[in-house]
Amino acid sequence: MTQEQKYKAELLTSNLYKIFQGVYNDFKSKAVSDYMFELKPLEYEEFLESIDKNYIKCIVLLEHDIPTAFLVYTSAISEGVELNLIHCLGEEDAVNKRKVLIEKFLEVTKKERKDKVVCYPMLGPQADFACDISHFGFKFVGLAVLRFLFNTQTSENILHSMNLTEMDEAYSIEKWEDIYFEDAVRIIHSTFKNASDALFDPRYKSMDGTRDILDKIVQNVYGDFLKDASFILFCNKRPCGICLANINGTIANIPLVGIEKEHQGKGLSKHLVKRTTETILNWAKSGERKITELNVTSETNNIPALKMYRHAGFKEDYTYPQSYLPVSHFNR
Repeated sequence: MTQEQKYKAELLTSNLYKIFQGVYNDFKSKAVSDYMFELKPLEYEEFLESIDKNYIKCIVLLEHDIPTAFLVYTSAISEGVELNLIHCLGEEDAVNKRKVLIEKFLEVTKKERKDKVVCYPMLGPQADFACDISHFGFKFVGLAVLRFLFNTQTSENILHSMNLTEMDEAYSIEKWEDIYFEDAVRIIHSTFKNASDALFDPRYKSMDGTRDILDKIVQNVYGDFLKDASFILFCNKRPCGICLANINGTIANIPLVGIEKEHQGKGLSKHLVKRTTETILNWAKSGERKITELNVTSETNNIPALKMYRHAGFKEDYTYPQSYLPVSHFNR
C-alpha cells in the first residue's frame, strides 16, 4: 500500500462532525500565531453552521478513518474559487496528505473551475509547500503586509514628517460620496485591469467585475466600510483617483488605492494615503473608534508602492505567496 492509498478525502458532512473537532481545534489554536489570522477563527459550532449554510466547504483527509488534515474553500463571496486553508495535524507525511487534499479539491471543483480562477493566499506555514502545488499548475505573486501601529509613536512621527509634493491647483481631494460609485469603478478598473491583482481576481478585468468588487466593499461584505476615511481625488472636478478604507473588529485596512494612468507619477497617491491614515489615526487617538492598527497589502515587487507606504509610517510585517490556478487548468 502506498502512502497515498492509506488516505481518503471527502467533503465534511454531519456524520464526521464529532470526530473532526480535534483537528479543527488544532488549527484554531494556531490560527493567529502561525496562520496570521487577523481575527480569531470561528468557534467550532460557527464553523459547522457555515458548512451547513454552504458559505464554505471543507474537505477532510481521513487516515484509517481518523481526520488528520483538511482543506477549506468557498465560491460564495467572489467570482473565483477561494482556497482558504490547508492544515495538517502534525508534520508526518504532510506532503502526501496535501497532495491527496488538492487532488480531491480539483475533482470537486472541476465544474466551477471551467470559468473561475482559483486563488489561494498561502499564509504562515502554507508558504512552505508552494513547490508542491506548483505541480498542479498553480502560479504565484508575492504579497507583503504592512502595518501602521497605534501603540507606538514611531509610525505617527513618520506620517507627520511625510514629504509630499505640492498638488497642482487643478487637483482636490474630497470624502467619499455614493454618487461617485461609477467613477470609482472606472478608476479601479483602469488601474488594476492589467495589474497582477487581475491574475488571481479576474473581476478587475471587466467593468462589471470591478463593480462587484467595489459594491462588496461599500456594502460591508469585506468589513465595515469607512466612508469618512475614504477619499476621492479630482482633477478639474472630475474624479481621477481613490483611496478606500474598511475595518474588521478593531483592525482597519486600505483595500484599494488607484490613480488613473495620466495622473500617476505626480505623488498624488501619497496625498490620498496620508489623508486616510490621518483620519483613522485621529479616530484611534480620540477614542472615537476603537482601532488597534491599520494595514495594507502590496506586491513585493511594487517598489514605488512599498516606498509610499513606508514614507506614510507603515512597516512591513510579513510576506506570503498569493497563488492562483488559471482557468486554463480546468481540465486537471
